[in-house]
Amino acid sequence: MVRGIRRFDRRVRPAEDTDVFPAIKDDDNIGQIPVPAAAADADVTGEIPPVRDIEPADEDADFADLEAQDADAEPPEDHQDRLAELRGQALRIAKAVWQRLVYLSAVLLAWLVRETRIRVPQAGRWLRPRLTRLSAATVAGLLLCSSYPRFNWWWAAVIAFAVLAWVLTRPATTPVGGFGYGFLFGLAFYLPLIRWISNLVGAMPLVALVLLCAVFPGIFGLGAVVVRRLPGWPIWFAVLWAAQEWLKSTIPFGGFPWGVVAAGQTSGPFLPLVRLGGVPLLSLAIVLTGCSAAAFAMETVSWWRASRRRHAGADAEAADAPPAVVLPAFCICLVFFIAAAVSPQVRHSGTGSGNEPIVTAAVVQGNVPRLGLEFNAQRLAVLGNDLRETRRLADDVRAGRAPQPDFVVWPEDASEIDPLLNPEAAQEISVAVEAIKAPILVGTVLDIAGRPGDAPAQTNTVIVWSPKGGPGDRHDKRIVQPFGEYLPWRGFFRHLTDLADLAGYIVPGKGSGVVHAAGTPIGVATCWEVIFDRALQHSVRNGAQLLAVPANNANFNQMMSEQQLAFSKVRAVELDRYVVVASNVGISALITPDGRELDRTKFFAPAYLDNQVRLKTTLTPAARWGPIVQGTLVVAAVAVLLAAMLHNGWFTDLKRRLSELAKNFGQPPERSDDDPPGADGDEVLADTELDDDGEETPLDERGGYSSRQGPERGDI
Repeated sequence: MVRGIRRFDRRVRPAEDTDVFPAIKDDDNIGQIPVPAAAADADVTGEIPPVRDIEPADEDADFADLEAQDADAEPPEDHQDRLAELRGQALRIAKAVWQRLVYLSAVLLAWLVRETRIRVPQAGRWLRPRLTRLSAATVAGLLLCSSYPRFNWWWAAVIAFAVLAWVLTRPATTPVGGFGYGFLFGLAFYLPLIRWISNLVGAMPLVALVLLCAVFPGIFGLGAVVVRRLPGWPIWFAVLWAAQEWLKSTIPFGGFPWGVVAAGQTSGPFLPLVRLGGVPLLSLAIVLTGCSAAAFAMETVSWWRASRRRHAGADAEAADAPPAVVLPAFCICLVFFIAAAVSPQVRHSGTGSGNEPIVTAAVVQGNVPRLGLEFNAQRLAVLGNDLRETRRLADDVRAGRAPQPDFVVWPEDASEIDPLLNPEAAQEISVAVEAIKAPILVGTVLDIAGRPGDAPAQTNTVIVWSPKGGPGDRHDKRIVQPFGEYLPWRGFFRHLTDLADLAGYIVPGKGSGVVHAAGTPIGVATCWEVIFDRALQHSVRNGAQLLAVPANNANFNQMMSEQQLAFSKVRAVELDRYVVVASNVGISALITPDGRELDRTKFFAPAYLDNQVRLKTTLTPAARWGPIVQGTLVVAAVAVLLAAMLHNGWFTDLKRRLSELAKNFGQPPERSDDDPPGADGDEVLADTELDDDGEETPLDERGGYSSRQGPERGDI
């Protein structure tokens, strides 16, 4: 809007032809308006003479006023002086603020020094009796991590749970302390285990994921302290751990099973147990063995100490009682006996004996460029690498250096360009199929039609591309990865980080988990799906005779690939199937039903595998009853927790306190002289009790010192 001219602006001159009438007033004598002589003549002639606008003298006066205003303005020298004065004032203010900040900093530093002098001794007194348990929990977590690749020290998991059981059964360990020790155990376990995640998303998401994962061992530690006073506590510890693994594999956002104990047993003697009850049973067996070993050792040490006291003439009755080692020894022997009983059958299935049909399966690992290509060019280059390696395989087949495969498995995302919409990508795949003269399982990403541009949707799909029919059967990934393939709460996380826009728009698919290539029913678990029990169990129950795991590990390192390969080995033994692993960068492998590697590739190197595998149709107990075993363990864990609360008197104590609260509601009764001290809520000081380790014994559930805070001799 254009602003109008001010009414009394002196700088606006009237137009030259404007008629200006001078001000007039009434005549004081006759009461009439005086009329100039020229106007009187107008009465005679009928014409009004023009009157001049402004006299030149008045106009000159106006311009003189304007010049006077300009003269009143500050000269340039005064303006500079004013700026210098303002700068001086600003410097004085800044100096005063700086002095105030220095003073406040000194006060804060003095307060910190004073508080440190007070708190450090207190922290030392708090830490000193707990230092052994804190160190033991940390060492236990590191031991469990070493059971995974790259170390593959399967026995370290048994020792890890033996050490953790010792920590959680100490009399001074409270339920809150149990959560803390379990949380520390989880931190020491998960931080080195999944540190490869930082290669993709940085350190902060890694720390957040590790903290989240450590909560679940913390929950186990809390529950273990609750149930440790029940007879047979090593069994209940194992049940609680199996339930904790189920919970972590379920929530949040569909769960994160990475880190189950069973995946670290691929080179150990307990691996055959997974065929009986799946991953939950194998994890339970390892935890049961470790906790039973701890119970056996603690009972033996307690009996030995009691024997020494008997020789010293004290506590002869305790020394005469034998150590309660029967149940822990029985549990250890039972685990070893069952594993030994199942092992021959597992080895027999992996040697190739039997009348199962034989097919030749090939795996192509095309590799990916590291740097220097834009995203679209990278996608074309990845597809070109797979095509090039397939042609090399075809050349070796024609030269007689490799057998003719019945089908070929390409990695996940071998063609990130939708071949059903892009003719160039479809032509590349058709050329590869014609060269090898066999169907190819192509990992690709398909766009879902009809979605708006701001909310696209895609499927992570494996398509069977045949020489004659082109695209055929397909498997749409049923379990998609949160914060990678899709982003939950995208609108919320977009306000927190720019990484939110890097997440994909993959939606879960539906289907049987089985595709057919050259007449062979193949169960498919795409990358992330292989770590979930239900994925390949679903495929096998739907008739899969061979398992394929296309994977994309280009964003991670070799450690991640080794750990993922361990899950494929567990699935091979669990479901009694050969497993074909095809990774774009490695490690690709052919795995036998007993968990051995029939063949494998190097990491970050183009290669192919071509070998014979057997088709199997048997259903293992794990394939049939795996979900039932898992559900039973979860229900048993809940029941054990309730039984422990009853055994510890928690419900009775809660009822008593509620009754006292109801009775005392209102005006408190007057205190008589006969009331004992502390009857009206006054604090009563008691002497501190110490346990056998010289540590302060915590109050029990009723507010006193209990003689049985942890499992003692005879409680096993």
